[in-house]
Amino acid sequence: MTGLDLNGKVALVTGGATGIGLMIAKCFAKNRAKVYIAGRRLEVLKKASLESGVDGLIPLQMDVVDKESIRKAVQTVDQNDGKLDVLVNNAGITGPFFPYISDKSAPEHAKWGDTLFEQSSFEDWSKVLQTNTAAPFFVTIGFLSLLERGAQSRAGTDADETSSVINISSAAASMMLTNNNFTYPVSKAGVDHLTKSMTTQFSVNKTPIRVNCIEPGLFPSELTAEREELVKRAQKAQPGRFNPAPLLRPGKDEELATAALFLASSAGGFTNGIIIRVDGGLALVNP
Repeated sequence: MTGLDLNGKVALVTGGATGIGLMIAKCFAKNRAKVYIAGRRLEVLKKASLESGVDGLIPLQMDVVDKESIRKAVQTVDQNDGKLDVLVNNAGITGPFFPYISDKSAPEHAKWGDTLFEQSSFEDWSKVLQTNTAAPFFVTIGFLSLLERGAQSRAGTDADETSSVINISSAAASMMLTNNNFTYPVSKAGVDHLTKSMTTQFSVNKTPIRVNCIEPGLFPSELTAEREELVKRAQKAQPGRFNPAPLLRPGKDEELATAALFLASSAGGFTNGIIIRVDGGLALVNP
């Protein structure tokens, strides 16, 4: 067994039927893990499993902002496997974008703040923060006992004795520019902090679970445009936002999935409480 081999491990990826979640799930399955792909839309999960081209992807219906739904998912994994070794908190939403006015001398610019105030709502903020920031907490704590059992199942072996939680944040969490969206980067900055808080608390409680975080840059997903459009976006500065990443291209599936594989595997067993930015240098050129 190599350090990156997940043979015998059970993993769960929220938002696992599309985009970044599916990239990671397929990579785990190719490295011999049993992988639950979780999401609200059962038909989408089933289609992703059938069309993935890999074995070992199990559809699991779960709404990450519904405690009863999380409980049912925990029961399903408990009954089927009795443990969980890897949890990837990937499910997320972008939230609303606000209007951008490029000409500061235009009369409309003076009304920009008024427009933003009127078009923003507490409900929108609540929905984004619930899904992107609070859900990783509730899902992780909901599966905590199964994650502990995953670690216990390897006790006394040469394999890594901890289980692994991987939170998917965003390079936007490290940048002050908003890309015309306040809620998303704020929610993802919360994920970064949550990662460190969980790592610290689990250590204090002697809980054998590592928690790490990945900040992706521009990758294809349901939240972004098609790859051809992504390439165009990656090669030039965007109005009202930031400079292109130095590599001038979107990320490739394997570049992100391999980072998650490392954190999930015994090779990453000494990696705990860190934030890995996989963004082609985007955050470096956009303070």
